[in-house]
This record gives sequence, C-alpha cells and structure tokens, in this order.
Amino acid sequence: MDDFDALLTQELDRWHAAGRIADFWLRDDDAVEPTASLDRLLETTADFGIPLTLAVIPALTGEALARRLEQEPHCTVAVHGWAHVNHAGMTEKKQELGRHRPAPEVLEQLRQGLVRLDELNPGRFAPVLVPPWNRIDADLVPQLGSLGYRALSVYGPEKPAELPLINTHVDVIDWHGTRGGRDALALAGETITRLRRMFEHGGAMGLLTHHLVHDAAVDDFLRRLFTITATQPACRWRPVMDILTDMDAARTDAAG
Repeated sequence: MDDFDALLTQELDRWHAAGRIADFWLRDDDAVEPTASLDRLLETTADFGIPLTLAVIPALTGEALARRLEQEPHCTVAVHGWAHVNHAGMTEKKQELGRHRPAPEVLEQLRQGLVRLDELNPGRFAPVLVPPWNRIDADLVPQLGSLGYRALSVYGPEKPAELPLINTHVDVIDWHGTRGGRDALALAGETITRLRRMFEHGGAMGLLTHHLVHDAAVDDFLRRLFTITATQPACRWRPVMDILTDMDAARTDAAG
C-alpha cells in the first residue's frame, strides 16, 4: 500500500469505526456527442459500478449521444447551461449565465435546455443545472425552480441558496498548468479535506471530471480511487438524484 492508498484508507477507516458512510458522487462536464474519451469514462465507471452524472450542453447535443447513453444505465444526464458560450467581457471571468444579457433571455434558454434534454433522455434525466465554468448570476437562482430545476451544481463548498446545491469539490484537471491530470497525492489530500468537513457538517464528496481532456494520469487516478472506495464499507457512490431525494427529505423533516 503506497501513500495514496494509505491516506484514503485511513480516513475511510475512521468513518467505518464511527459507524458512518461517506457519500461520493461523480460529475463529468461538457458532453455533446459520443467520443472515444467518453467511451473510456463510461467503461471505467461501469466496470466499478460508479454512478455517473453527465453534464450535457443542450444546444450542441442530439440523438447520437442520447442513443449512446441508452446503453449505460449507470449514467444520468444534467443540464450544462445552454450552448457553453462566454458572454463576459475580456477582462472578466468566463460566464454564460451572467448579467451580460437580459435575464428573460438567459432563463428562456435554460428552460429550453431542460426540456430538450428531458425529451432526449427519458428515464435518465436529472433536473439539475450545471452552469458552464461553474458560474451563475445569483439573481437567476431563485427563478430556476419555476423552470423545473430541482438543484444547482457548481464547484466548491455549498453556500446558502434558493435552490438545493449539490456541488463538486475536487477537480482532477490542472487547468492553470499542464491542463492534464493533477498529482494523485494532491487529489487524495483534497478528497480527505472534504471528507473531514463532511464528518463534522454532512454533505457529499463531489468529484469533477472533464472526459474530453483526460490523459493517462486522470485514467490512472480514477481507477485507483474507484478500486479503494469500492472495497470500503464506509463509502458509497450515489446517483445525483438519490442525493437530492435525501436532501428533500431532510428539509421536510426540519420543517416539521
């Protein structure tokens, strides 16, 4: 057992000793059409029985991807904005769902995206919005429920919001460096940090991938992580809708 295995195993053993189970979930962004890189991710997750939430770009996708996903019962489709187009200025961070266009225009596209993906993916669609670049104007969030969205998923610790947040917390890609897979020990460290926060405050550990830019380092990390977690009784990978159902039940209980 090397340091990577030992670190994760030690933390999950702590959960097991406390009689608790850590929930993990996997979100992959930017799906449009079947590709060899998507096939690899689908095959890997199927091999280990890992539920996969695929954030699909509504304006750019179609029947080809929907037919491919019919073969993958472990895959759920979420809404990845509308067209993944940046409307921010050159000096701003990229954003599709910001204040750069009239709110009714943005919301209508989000409505169309939800309807389109629901029609293309019956039985595997989740009404969860994944904003491109993990950014959305806060004033839009209270209006998402009326469009049919039940949850929002961005990156980072969850904050109070008008809609349930099911975020991702560890990103496998080194976007500001190699644009390939990050160091496995660094990823293990971030995963453990999230698990320790969950131990005290609850929640799930969201892993973020981008199949179109995966390299050998990402593929190796995923297989190692899945191998460790698949044998740990204190860990379970869950479909996003199961997590949302639990959140809804908890809110109902809290409301009395």
